[in-house]
Amino acid sequence: MFNAIGRIFRTPDLRRKIGFTLGIIALFRLGSFIPAPFVDFGNVQACLAANQGTSGLYELVNVFSGGALLQLSIFALGIMPYITASIITQLLRVVIPHFETLYKEGQAGQARLTQYTRYLTIALAVLQSTTLITVARSGALFNTNPIAECSQLLTNDAWYAVMLMVITMTAGTGLIMWLGELITERGIGNGMSLLIFTSIAATFPGSLWAIGVARGWDIFALVLVVGIAIVVAVVFVEQSQRRIPVQYAKRMVGRRTYGGNNTYIPIKVNMAGVVPVIFASSLLYLPALIAQFNQPQPGEEPSPWVVWIQNYLVNGDHPLYMLLYFLLIVGFTYFYVAITFNPEDVAENMKKYGGFIPGIRAGRPTAEYLDYVLTRVTLPGSIYLGIVALIPLVALGLVGANANFPFGGASILIIVGVGLETVKQIDAQLQQRHYEGLLR
Repeated sequence: MFNAIGRIFRTPDLRRKIGFTLGIIALFRLGSFIPAPFVDFGNVQACLAANQGTSGLYELVNVFSGGALLQLSIFALGIMPYITASIITQLLRVVIPHFETLYKEGQAGQARLTQYTRYLTIALAVLQSTTLITVARSGALFNTNPIAECSQLLTNDAWYAVMLMVITMTAGTGLIMWLGELITERGIGNGMSLLIFTSIAATFPGSLWAIGVARGWDIFALVLVVGIAIVVAVVFVEQSQRRIPVQYAKRMVGRRTYGGNNTYIPIKVNMAGVVPVIFASSLLYLPALIAQFNQPQPGEEPSPWVVWIQNYLVNGDHPLYMLLYFLLIVGFTYFYVAITFNPEDVAENMKKYGGFIPGIRAGRPTAEYLDYVLTRVTLPGSIYLGIVALIPLVALGLVGANANFPFGGASILIIVGVGLETVKQIDAQLQQRHYEGLLR
C-alpha cells in the first residue's frame, strides 16, 4: 500500500494533478470562512457557539456547504444550487423532449445541457441567497437557541447592502462551479463531487468532538466503532451489483468479423445514489418552511396546524417523521431509477448491435426481463437508503447528537461514493504508467 502511494508521488503528471486538486480544495475552504459584506462576524460566531448545531430547516444545505451557510460567508450557498439545478435538468428530460434529444446527441448536446444547468444554477443562487439574507434579517436563522446577537447578524440592511450581499453570494456560487470544472479538467476526479466531499468531510471533526464533549469519551469511542462498521457496510452495498450476462453474435462486415464476445450489464443495488435522500429531505422541509412564515403575532395563539407541524415534522426525532422520511426515500428511489434507467432503450440498443441475454428473446421480452430484475434489485437498495438516512435521526434520540451526525444520511453516502470513485481514477492513472495500480 505504501509503495503504491509512493508511486503516486513519484509520477510527475499524477503528482501535479493531485497537487492542483489539493490547492483548489484549500482555496474553496478558505472562501467558506470569509464573511459576506455587511455581516457582523462576531455576532454570527456567538450564535454558532450558542446553538452548537444547525437549524433543522437549513441542516442539509449547511452540511453541503461545509458549515459556510450559517457563517454567511461568500461561499454560503456552497454547491447546493448546482446540485439542485443538475437534478432539475435531469428530471426535465422526461418532460421536455428537446432535452432528451440533446442528451442523445452525444458530447455536443450534453454540452448544451451543461450550459442550461449553469444558467439555472445562477438563477437558483439568486433566489436562495435572497431567501437566506431575508431570514438572517428577521433573526430566524438560529431558532434553536436564539440569543440577542442572533437578531443583529447584519450591520446594514438597506436595499443596496442586501443587493450587494446577493451579488456576492451568487458570484461565490459561480466561482465554486468554475473551481469544480477546473478540477475535472486539470485535476483528479469529478470536481463538483470532490468539492461536496470536502464540504462534508470538513464537518466530521467538529461533529465528533461535540459528541465527545456532550456525552463523554466512552460514547465517543462507541460512536467511532459504530461509524467504522457503517462505512464498511456502505462500501459493501455501494460495490454490490447484479450482473446480467449479454452475448453478441458474430457479424461479417467486409472481411472483418465483429462481435462474438461476452459481457454483462451491471445493475447496482443502489442505482439512485444520494438523490432520493435529498428529495425526501427537501420535501419534508417544506411544511416547516410554510409554518415558519405563519408564526403568530405576540400575544396570539399559534394555529393548530402550525403546532402540529412543529411537534411532528421539525425536529426529526418523532416516529411519524421517521416513517414519512423512510417511505418517501423508498418511493423516490423507484421514481429516480425509473427515470435514469430505461429498459426499452437498453433492449433496443442490444438488438441493434446483435446482443441478447441467454434464454431471453431480443426486443420486448428483453426489456420486460430487465424491468423485472431492476424492480427486484431496487427494493433492497431503497430499504438500504432509508436505513442509512435514518441513522442520524436515531442517533439524535439515542446519543443526543445533533442532526449532523457524521456517520449516516447523505453525508456518509457521498463520502463513500466520491472516495471510491476517486481511488478508482487514481488506480487507473497508475495502471497506465506502471502496469500496477493502487488496488489489488
